[in-house]
Amino acid sequence: MFAVSCKEEVGVEGSFQIDPVDLNQFFDEDGKIFGYKNLKINIFLSTISFHAYADVTFESSSDGGKGITDLKPALQKILGESLVEEKEEFLQTFSSGVDYIRNVISNGEVLRCEAARGDNNKSNNQLEPESFTVEHQVIRMAVNSMSVGELYWRLVPLVLLLVDGSSPIDVTDPRWEIYVAVESKSNDQGVVGIKLLGFAAVYRFYYYPDSSRLRISQVLVLPPYLGQGHGRLLLEVLNSVALSENVYDVTVEEPSDYLQHVRTIVDMHRLLDFEPIKQAIISLKILTTVTLIAWRTTEPLLRIEQETTSKDTGAAEKQLIEVPNDYDHEMTFVMFCPSDNVKVDKINAEVEGNQVTREEQLKQLVDERMKEIMEIAQKISLNRC
Repeated sequence: MFAVSCKEEVGVEGSFQIDPVDLNQFFDEDGKIFGYKNLKINIFLSTISFHAYADVTFESSSDGGKGITDLKPALQKILGESLVEEKEEFLQTFSSGVDYIRNVISNGEVLRCEAARGDNNKSNNQLEPESFTVEHQVIRMAVNSMSVGELYWRLVPLVLLLVDGSSPIDVTDPRWEIYVAVESKSNDQGVVGIKLLGFAAVYRFYYYPDSSRLRISQVLVLPPYLGQGHGRLLLEVLNSVALSENVYDVTVEEPSDYLQHVRTIVDMHRLLDFEPIKQAIISLKILTTVTLIAWRTTEPLLRIEQETTSKDTGAAEKQLIEVPNDYDHEMTFVMFCPSDNVKVDKINAEVEGNQVTREEQLKQLVDERMKEIMEIAQKISLNRC
């Protein structure tokens, strides 16, 4: 099974391959096919119009006692209304359906629009003088309209193939909503191309007396665009909708492990921005940073969890420096054990040394690394999404 975006990719090695969850459910006899020699089935799914074509080849067929499996009903079960029987007709859909997604979403509500990350905002073809702006959008639509319902049915094969245990939703029910993530490419003349990246099907329940509840039934990012943050974007938009519309809660119907992982990441980012606990988080981050810096800046002088006494009778004993904090004075300390071949010129190794002096010396070491640590922390903060 291959996802193709132009007719030149059909039948070409190197096209993006799709790995279905399970095909056995579409065939009788526990997923077995009988009566063919050297059978090969290549299925091509267009990411432009979401039509599909199945190229079936075999050397010969014969009844070996169990009959000859009729492949057409099975392929119809998998691909549904999106199946195109003739290859030439399928190839023509890349030109006839070039504006299909744009037309379907034209009446939708744009909930999020942001510039695409990376260098996608410029044309990758150096010979092409024209540059493009690329944006990622999330658009909400009611599924019970004719054009949106048709789009969903063209997406159903991907849902059945890639989402374990899934089944189509009722597109006639007005309480179903679909949130689509699209990539919009435009130049000075306007939008020149839109492609679908993924979608979420959501059911809206009534919640007494004047609110609603959202249940996420299906979330699917198209295989060529996995791992690029589109699923996270859909979940973030759904959370924003819930907050802005006073939705009681948002639940997920039978989430996969990966969806749970993405949802946890989104929730963690929301918690980090939650105003009532922001100050506590900042204080905790400062404490953690100070402890980390204190540990790093004393390497290789630190000897934590070493033997209590050195085997070398001439070696110095362990030293302990307490690091005050606003939470628990006994929680934070630095322990080190200087050796003969290490010069301890920045920390007073005398046990009788003044506590205030030792803290000042430690602070001096911390300041030397603070700039480097803060630069690293800023980079992490900028890239945490």
